[in-house]
Amino acid sequence: MTRKEAREILTELTKGDSLLRHARSVELVMESYAKKLNEDVDEWAIAGMLHDADYEQYPEKHPHMIVEILRKKGEEKIAHAISAHYTKWNVPYETLLDKALLACDEITGFIIACSHVRPDKINGLTAKSVIKKLKQKSFAASVERDEVRKGAELFEVELPEHINFIIGVLTEHKEELGLT
Repeated sequence: MTRKEAREILTELTKGDSLLRHARSVELVMESYAKKLNEDVDEWAIAGMLHDADYEQYPEKHPHMIVEILRKKGEEKIAHAISAHYTKWNVPYETLLDKALLACDEITGFIIACSHVRPDKINGLTAKSVIKKLKQKSFAASVERDEVRKGAELFEVELPEHINFIIGVLTEHKEELGLT
């Protein structure tokens, strides 16, 4: 599957700007991690792009609809990673891609939420301030802190290092993502 084909699936299923921006941000983070780890860049980017593609239209069936679409297209590895991007679904983490998607999803959204409440947005945001906000349960309350922690553990990255990596990626794309 090409990224163009994946983007067509995304835009067919997802119309809301916020969810499209989330998909793009996780796509960029996954792409950057793939480059860093010498993994399949397109595969990782597509997993990031499509992980929530069915959420808007089929929230009660998420992620089963997008997983089914991907399996029909022969994209089993991406489909499995998407089926495992939430620990409470009890899907085994078999590949580094599975672990990376789990590790990047919630924390990327949380970092963006942190940047939106700052006068300088993403500029100057640090892992220390993100971790401080993680401890504040009322801030971005829908973000499951346990998922953030478990994701970093499974992906075998230290949380501050992971957060700084993501901040770096988001900073590179701050204009596109509306973080200026």
